[in-house]
Amino acid sequence: MEWLSLLLFLCVCGALLWGYPVALTLAGVSLIFAGLGSVIGAFDVSYLSAMPNRLFGIVSNQTLIAVPVFIFMGVVLEKSRVAEDLLVAMASLMHRYSSGMAVSVVLVGMLLAASTGIVGATVVTMGLLSLPSMLKRGYSASFASGTICATGTLGQIIPPSIALILLGDVLSSAYQKAQISMGIFAPESVSVGDLFVGALIPGLLLVMMYLLYVMVMSRRDIATSETDATEPGMTAQVSIWAALLPPLLLIVVVLGSILAGYATPTEAAGVGATGALLLALLRGRFSNKMLKDVMLDTTRTTAMVFMILIGASVFSLVFRGFGGETLIHDFLSGLPGGVLGAMIVVMLVVFALGFILDFIEITFVVVPIVAPVLLMMGIDPVWLGIMLALNLQTSFLTPPFGFALFYLRGVAPKNVLTSDIYKGVVPFIIMQIVLLIGLALWPELVTWLPDKLYS
Repeated sequence: MEWLSLLLFLCVCGALLWGYPVALTLAGVSLIFAGLGSVIGAFDVSYLSAMPNRLFGIVSNQTLIAVPVFIFMGVVLEKSRVAEDLLVAMASLMHRYSSGMAVSVVLVGMLLAASTGIVGATVVTMGLLSLPSMLKRGYSASFASGTICATGTLGQIIPPSIALILLGDVLSSAYQKAQISMGIFAPESVSVGDLFVGALIPGLLLVMMYLLYVMVMSRRDIATSETDATEPGMTAQVSIWAALLPPLLLIVVVLGSILAGYATPTEAAGVGATGALLLALLRGRFSNKMLKDVMLDTTRTTAMVFMILIGASVFSLVFRGFGGETLIHDFLSGLPGGVLGAMIVVMLVVFALGFILDFIEITFVVVPIVAPVLLMMGIDPVWLGIMLALNLQTSFLTPPFGFALFYLRGVAPKNVLTSDIYKGVVPFIIMQIVLLIGLALWPELVTWLPDKLYS
């Protein structure tokens, strides 16, 4: 009765579309199926005896400690208006050049991705600060909104990304399960640091593609009046670099310590959180109220992540109890084209689910089901993680349900139509798909740097 596992998955998706809370839906629907399955003899309730150990493993997981700390770091930088300072400073540097505003948006989006890593906060902040200015300078609504949405989602792929941390933990478990299934009883783990290093080249390539696109298109999109030949004075230059250098130094310290092997992602997150507090203090924006707001936002987001993870653990146990893992394994293994066919199907499924599910649900629900099968086929775990992260980033932009589109729609002026936002993101979606194809054809773009650093 393995078909019940597919029915379970469809019912979970249906309940989520109906609007029920994600964590409670995952656990509640799964337990209902487990109860009904045990009555008809299709489910062995002994599978649920593993739940206490799973829950203890979740709350004691050292890797996942980095999640609330990086969230704390990002919220501090958001509340202390570092994003606003970065955008103003970058615009001041680039205002003398044609397409300077669009280039500033992409560069600031990259810096915010490497410092906050929170897609919603980045899109909303950039939408509030940049969109009105871009419209005033003559950019079309579609081009301006598409640029902001796309750069806001860079936090999915540029480390330190929350998505990469969660994927790293899930892929590590999947990798160990795959090795044990193949009779290897000394399994190696996939570290979050490996994913961070593997994401660097793809992330930079994506930023370069964005920059090239906005530089070419903005010349056609706006009048040359954007160019201003005046040179900022010495005082203005000092203010500009004072706004740019501290966040850049923080990014270098956090990522550099991870890449150089001096600190784990969790330790680097602690350094980053401390550095963010120091930046807020030095800029005179630290207060008890700000700290309270930051801690509340961090607690809410962290609680949401861990509740979803607990619900997903219940779902995966029940799914396995119904024989779902065997069903998925047989299906992917029997596809024409072997590894290539299986990978294409998984990527298409993840992309489609990105229309209705957040990356956290996909990471905790779908990836644990399909990743062990793909890893048993010999796929490199780091390459798989980056491909999934980039795929999930694409789903953030895809109309009509892309989350980044909703974030911008909520703060965009009324004269910016929803159709303008949808139209504007299409070229960026195409660029991400092109990069996905490039990574599929040349996996070394992902694996070369980790092999060099850790060989």
